[in-house]
Amino acid sequence: MHFVDAQTHGFDYKLDFNDWFQYLGPKTKLWADELGQPNSGSGQPQIDDLWRDFGDPWKDVRERDDRKGSVSVGGISKIPERDQFRILCRARIHPVPQRAWQATAVFLVTSFLRPHDPFMLSERFANRYPPESIRLPDTWGKVDLNTVPREIGNSITLDRPTPELKDPAQAKRRISYYYAGLEQMDEAAGQVLTALDDLGLAENTLVVYTSDHGEMLGEHGLWNKFVFYEPSVAVPLIFRVPGLTQANARCATPVSITQVMATIMEICGVPVPSGIDGKSLMRDLRQPTATRQTTVYSEYALHSPQAKLHDSPRRL
Repeated sequence: MHFVDAQTHGFDYKLDFNDWFQYLGPKTKLWADELGQPNSGSGQPQIDDLWRDFGDPWKDVRERDDRKGSVSVGGISKIPERDQFRILCRARIHPVPQRAWQATAVFLVTSFLRPHDPFMLSERFANRYPPESIRLPDTWGKVDLNTVPREIGNSITLDRPTPELKDPAQAKRRISYYYAGLEQMDEAAGQVLTALDDLGLAENTLVVYTSDHGEMLGEHGLWNKFVFYEPSVAVPLIFRVPGLTQANARCATPVSITQVMATIMEICGVPVPSGIDGKSLMRDLRQPTATRQTTVYSEYALHSPQAKLHDSPRRL
């Protein structure tokens, strides 16, 4: 959930990175090696403030690979597949919290890191998409740096996390690992859905699939997120509401994940509080092909040094 603290945030039962690290035991070092440096977004440190005064406790202990920056292009993980993030699936359907399924209502959140750096995949998935079969985006290498904000230009010319991605062959490797990560994520999500079927809950359960950000994946020569191009800003948002949603129907109106809360509450018959940012999507779920006038507002790095860079045109 990227809470980066030790609170339960209203959940009765919660597993997070620290639980995973306890399970891994000595194999936690393999994860530290894959990260390459402290990264609270990927769990180490989970509570960032605890480490800042002392630096990286894994310093001089990590095994360094041949990466040129802080993030590897990708590779095969040394962590056994059964111990990777698919453990979340088993944790969520394990008999220990089974009593929760007998409650009147259950709210369950399962968060996966894939697809996200570090792009270290299980061997079973890592070679599904040969790099030589990957086609680079049409915008690759075609951006006029004089016409984009300085921050965009800097990101294109100075990819500090993974400098290797300037090489087309390495860029194709990264894309292939990203696709493999998507497939691994899909399989894990499928295990959760299968558990709902096995427990006889599928026809009485609202399922929502979404993400917190996109991935440029080489478009315009950019990687990761942080920019207001479509691949970075757009995220999946899939609803499965028994008796309401149509299979494979696609909404024609832009929406925002700020609307998810109100939508879930309305579907569950819970009063939606006034004054919240997002309005319910029930109308769109009932009539997904209807087009409506709407505005989706986003902002990034407000009142930060990055904001000044985004506002400044690039000058050579």
